[in-house]
Amino acid sequence: MPEDANPFESLQEQIDDAAAHMGVDDDVLERLKNPERILETNLSVELDDGSVGVFRAYRSQFNGDRGPYKGGIRYHPNVSRDEVKALSGWMVYKCATVDIPYGGGKGGIVIDPREYSEAELERITRAFATELRPMIGEDRDIPAPDVNTGQREMNWIKDTYETLENTTAPGVITGKAIDSGGSLGRVEATGRSTMLTAREAFEYLGKDLSSATVAVQGYGNAGSIAAKLLQDDHDATIVAVSDSSGGIYNPDGVDAHDVKAFKNETGSVTGYGGATEELTNEELLTLDVDLLVPAALENAIDRDLAAEVKADVIAEAANGPLTPDADDVLTEVDVIVIPDILANAGGVTVSYFEWVQNRQRFYWAESRVNEELERHIVGAFDDLVECYEELGLPNFRTAAYVVALRRVLSASEEAGRWP
Repeated sequence: MPEDANPFESLQEQIDDAAAHMGVDDDVLERLKNPERILETNLSVELDDGSVGVFRAYRSQFNGDRGPYKGGIRYHPNVSRDEVKALSGWMVYKCATVDIPYGGGKGGIVIDPREYSEAELERITRAFATELRPMIGEDRDIPAPDVNTGQREMNWIKDTYETLENTTAPGVITGKAIDSGGSLGRVEATGRSTMLTAREAFEYLGKDLSSATVAVQGYGNAGSIAAKLLQDDHDATIVAVSDSSGGIYNPDGVDAHDVKAFKNETGSVTGYGGATEELTNEELLTLDVDLLVPAALENAIDRDLAAEVKADVIAEAANGPLTPDADDVLTEVDVIVIPDILANAGGVTVSYFEWVQNRQRFYWAESRVNEELERHIVGAFDDLVECYEELGLPNFRTAAYVVALRRVLSASEEAGRWP
């Protein structure tokens, strides 16, 4: 199994690696490596049987130099203080990489949502929204969905905030259902940006995506949509997919849509009839494929596993799926890694579009959303490549962080110091 690397330490190491090519003062760098504030709270909520459950919850606001804090809320048993700190930092540099006017935030509740009823989850969510109320707002901090949350939870948070504030403020949160002020194209956005960055990387490398073999670790929203778009739009062959229960493999390919329908029906990809064999997540990550898409949780690939990776290109649909040591190994063997702060930035980019539409009370056609998303992602990829070549950087991740740090530093310097 991959090592249990501390995600916050991984983030700080990534920032240090980029700053080494920029000449950033130590005191300035220290500010860019740590959150501005963190909410840590215990939610006491009555459960269906009349007992009271207590749930630890967090919200980290990392840096607001470029705009309101922005970032998801996840429900997972492994949510921790260091995890939300890391994720909020990645959001800062993700927003800066794709040049949207946000800072970074992240939150979560330590919970396995499968163990609770919908009514209990609503009460837990509303309790968290009540705690978040002083911190969030359309121009302060704008949460969004993340692992194990979606439109339902975002709608509950929006309603709680609007009820307590006695106002209408759809822009207080993104990732909402369409009838509650959500944006067309938001559900597909993370998978779409993963596909777009893979397309751009293959073109940059002079490779043909239509003849590529693809393995996807994590067949949730981002992974499954990336697989469908790679298959449908570019004729790539999806040879393996996995979820928390395990993986499936067929060297001749599986149909991305059929596998998702099977998972929706059974709760797992394992047992799918179109596969020739089943494998573990670790085995999937080391398959000899052209494109590997890690779309699960952090630290999926550590140094030891990286030594066995055979993919030519990795597109990080998840946040932090590679440890810094794994990055070093893959850089040495010329594996191209499209970093998470670009590859999965479609979600926050279309969240930005949703927020813009909410503020204007004017909503876009899905075609416009997708066109604007492609413009941002392709432009960000071009900026990354220009920086990578200009400075002779070791890999794309370092290039992305240099681009992002330059933008955050510029905003900070232009604002000056107060008090």
